[in-house]
Amino acid sequence: MQQIAVIGAGTMGNGIAHVFAQNGFKVNLIDVSAPALEKALQTIDKNLERQLSKGTITEEIRQQTLQNIATFTDIPNGVKSAELVVEAATENTELKLKIFRELDQHTAPDAILATNTSSISITSIAAVTKKPEKVIGMHFMNPVPVMKLVEIINGYATSKEVTDAIVTLSEKLGKIPCVVNDYPGFIANRILMPMINESIYSLYEGVAGVAEIDTVMKLGMAHPMGPLQLADFIGLDVCLSIMRVLHDGFGNPKYAPCPLLVNMVTAGYLGVKSGEGFYKYEKGSKDLVVSSRFSNRN
Repeated sequence: MQQIAVIGAGTMGNGIAHVFAQNGFKVNLIDVSAPALEKALQTIDKNLERQLSKGTITEEIRQQTLQNIATFTDIPNGVKSAELVVEAATENTELKLKIFRELDQHTAPDAILATNTSSISITSIAAVTKKPEKVIGMHFMNPVPVMKLVEIINGYATSKEVTDAIVTLSEKLGKIPCVVNDYPGFIANRILMPMINESIYSLYEGVAGVAEIDTVMKLGMAHPMGPLQLADFIGLDVCLSIMRVLHDGFGNPKYAPCPLLVNMVTAGYLGVKSGEGFYKYEKGSKDLVVSSRFSNRN
């Protein structure tokens, strides 16, 4: 397996393309937006420069990585020679189903179709194709070049041969694969998102403030980042979407998203991407400043 296609040039897509290209794979990075592709290449180059300055790669590896990436604005041309396609588009069910219907038409019969979804059913995605045994979840963690885990999710029809191939491939990327089965939230988000949601409930109910909640989890549980800061980093809209997947999928009230989370997303306070969530983010500043909406809470 040498020819990879990655769909989506956002944060996850460019990170996935970076990792494959750095490990010697030829990568077609696909996005409908040419400016998004240009920005992705700039981001990859910047991250490679960071690796170079730290001595983790050589200039030769940096140059070869960039040479291994080609860009496309249409799926048919971008995937026609791909042995593996990794979809990393926006976490939207209808969009992913549309993409996989198109992939089913334009990829080789033996091409493996993977999705980087963090919560959407692999089985439902596979069901819109004629080769569900070739569809699998390949959930990378953000930032992709740094994080070691790849959560590999078997759909109901995923073949053992495909799972084994993706496990081996993940190891070639220097990642640690963990194979799980297809239930709402898989493992990563089934455990992480309720913790984040409960942290938001603790703030909502006045149990503690933003900084206090995050400090307890960082110092008491050795988490590198507090759950509210992590929610801002992930995107509160993404957190809400995943909580709704869990709530709908299990029908259990314990997965109901906190009303504060719903209100913040409705109002456009999405975390880092919008400049404010539980914390306030200013360009060029690395200071962690609690949003004024919460700074006076105990």
